[in-house]
Amino acid sequence: MSRMIIQTDQAPAAIGTYSQAVRAGDTVYLSGQIPLDPATKELVSGDIEAEIRRVFENLKAVAEAAGGSLAQAVKVNIYLTDLAHFAKVNEIMARYFPQPYPARAAVGVAQLPKGARVEAECILHLG
Repeated sequence: MSRMIIQTDQAPAAIGTYSQAVRAGDTVYLSGQIPLDPATKELVSGDIEAEIRRVFENLKAVAEAAGGSLAQAVKVNIYLTDLAHFAKVNEIMARYFPQPYPARAAVGVAQLPKGARVEAECILHLG
């Protein structure tokens, strides 16, 4: 099975030794996205809602660059530095992922890159 690296300017460039996504067959593995503005490479300013929206917008852009959409997500992992934001993630996620929703984990973490408060990654199945 061949691997295809996915890259788009509509989402932030990788800030480490990883690709935005990798497609293997009909499966696309999207790397974690934090709320970086793709144009400025800076964290978005504002409240947690703005950060969560930016994370999902970044994932959406990478999914589209892979030839898919978030509707094809089969697994999503969310990382939060404060689990008090869990309900807000649910509210905003429902705007980006149609029912039936993908499988998901939400994990509380001590810290995220660049001081972000939220990060999300997902797996798409394009078949």
